Amino acid sequence: MTPFRRIALIGIGLINGSLALALRRRGAVEEIVACARREETRARALELGLCHRAVADPAHAVEGAELVVLGVPPGSMGTVAKAMVPGLDPRAIVTDVGSVKAQIVHDVMPHLPTPSLFVPGHPVAGTEHSGPDAAFETLFQGRRVILTPIEDTDPEAVQRVRGMWELTGALVDTMTPEHHDRVLAITSHLPHLIAYTIVGTVADLEKQTQSEVFKYAAGGFTDFTRIAASDPTMWRDVFLNNREAVLEMLGRFTEDLVRLQRAIRWGDGDTLFELFSRTRAIRRAVIRAGQAYDRLPVPPDAATDNGPASEAAKSAH
Repeated sequence: MTPFRRIALIGIGLINGSLALALRRRGAVEEIVACARREETRARALELGLCHRAVADPAHAVEGAELVVLGVPPGSMGTVAKAMVPGLDPRAIVTDVGSVKAQIVHDVMPHLPTPSLFVPGHPVAGTEHSGPDAAFETLFQGRRVILTPIEDTDPEAVQRVRGMWELTGALVDTMTPEHHDRVLAITSHLPHLIAYTIVGTVADLEKQTQSEVFKYAAGGFTDFTRIAASDPTMWRDVFLNNREAVLEMLGRFTEDLVRLQRAIRWGDGDTLFELFSRTRAIRRAVIRAGQAYDRLPVPPDAATDNGPASEAAKSAH
């Protein structure tokens, strides 16, 4: 089954690399051409079997491609789209894997010879790791991929991109770019901002206190450090390109935080208990939706006397 004869992956890190592995394993593409600026990245992508060819020039990479997947930081999407146009077939479908959508649509579409063949997308899957070595074939299995076509998007192009993601084991949803950005502002972007802030606070502590934080770090803090280890370039671009939705959710969070601060100050146990009870219900709903585990699975060789080992991180970026 080869829904696309040739696919060009512009950027070959965790997401595009994992996509390449999944499609190659299923025989879903005849040729994958990767594009990366750094020679070391191109060499490593070839060594890992993520692509058949690797080039530095986006226009060269997209020549003859039936599908192009943009996998660069959000702030670079428009620049890369413009650079690849000289080699782009007007009949080629273009999609992306960016974590924001409205700004990417605004930046990319004006450069494309056939704007109706742009199908914006966002696989809600990932880890804190980046680069081609971070890629693994099963990243998208059971995970959500959101496609955000606009009114003029070709329905057949949407179906072909949907089919590609479904081959990887992903569950595909559609929504408008603006709705996507608002939803992800609370489910992904704000949590990352909070994690960066908490870990940044630790970085500013005096050395003695900081060493004790490292020594006695509990599960909650270590989870924050994992999230805060995510690619800084990508997350800088996410916040700058989805600023309105993030600021809206950050304002609501700040109001709730002040209310919680007041409850602690005045010993208002009822307010604290009511909040904690509601948040437990949210956790159960996330588990029922298949977006988290009730108990973390333990690989057969990973158990120790200290308890179960955590599964590989799969936070949304």
